[in-house]
Amino acid sequence: MRALVTGGAGFIGSALVRRLVSESVEVFNIDKLTYAGDLRTVADVAAAPNYQFLQADICDGALMSSAIRDFRPTAIIHLAAESHVDRSIDAPADFLRTNVMGVWTMLDAALAYVKHDAPDPDAFRFVLISTDEVYGSLGADGRFSETSAYAPNSPYAASKASADHLARAWHKTYGLPAIITNCSNNYGPFQHPEKLIPTVIRAALAEQPIPIYGTGANVRDWIFVDDHVQGLIDAIARGHAGEKYNFGGDAETSNLEMVRMICAHLDALAPRRGGGSYAELIAFVPDRPGHDFRYAVDSAKAERELGWTRRETLQTGLSNTVRWYLDNGDWFLPEKNFGRQGLSSSMVVQGR
Repeated sequence: MRALVTGGAGFIGSALVRRLVSESVEVFNIDKLTYAGDLRTVADVAAAPNYQFLQADICDGALMSSAIRDFRPTAIIHLAAESHVDRSIDAPADFLRTNVMGVWTMLDAALAYVKHDAPDPDAFRFVLISTDEVYGSLGADGRFSETSAYAPNSPYAASKASADHLARAWHKTYGLPAIITNCSNNYGPFQHPEKLIPTVIRAALAEQPIPIYGTGANVRDWIFVDDHVQGLIDAIARGHAGEKYNFGGDAETSNLEMVRMICAHLDALAPRRGGGSYAELIAFVPDRPGHDFRYAVDSAKAERELGWTRRETLQTGLSNTVRWYLDNGDWFLPEKNFGRQGLSSSMVVQGR
């Protein structure tokens, strides 16, 4: 396989890149290196002979077309995206540009490649990585399946829903062999410091308030990033063009309970100097606009058709994750990671 990965210096993308390179796949990583991209995530494979990197904007159609033709991939795995809900509320235009126009640019370039340059068009796959947030919000019961109606409630979710619809249309109208995957909340090493788990750890260790929206009752389904990566590899290998596959962690947890679990791991691994639990630092703040109550993902189709399975439970995955951040405290240090809005303990824990 020859894999072109967009957003491969981001959290999920870099986990995929590291895995593919370790398995001797030829990998071409394209990343713009915005605030969310960090080459430290792929430092371990940067010198590998089967890895190459290009810093570029996916909205540059001419450059994307040239890069695809020159590399001649058997799969394009498109992960490049703006992904933080709070940022989408404050600056939706950035999300429309990257998550809609960027996807259109990549679909257009991939289609031209399949029509004119691909060595084996029938074997080629364009895999678009999306989110469970496109389906909207659940009540107390049920799970999202691949046939759930779309009902996005944030600018971020709406931009990702638009991308999904574009990929489906490019398959139906033009015959592009596209696959869409929708995942629940990912967690693991190398996650951007603005996300929930790094935010909680950083605030707790600094003895600062851990702010949680509302009452913390909002529920998310959590999947360890390496389990998600395995699903993407399975989708490339065994997925059918035009299909959608959901990947969830089967680990529904309220935001409040998730924070308490992180604090419990910290209590065991890095006890507070003054005693007591880090959970005593939890502080509730007013809820955010349009906050979805619950996400839960039904992964039965991926398990049945792709043979996909999870290796990590929430307990084992979270333990490994907290240990990684404690062992890699410098992950929080560079100012670049903190983005244009700045990053401090005042950023609210909201589960994405």
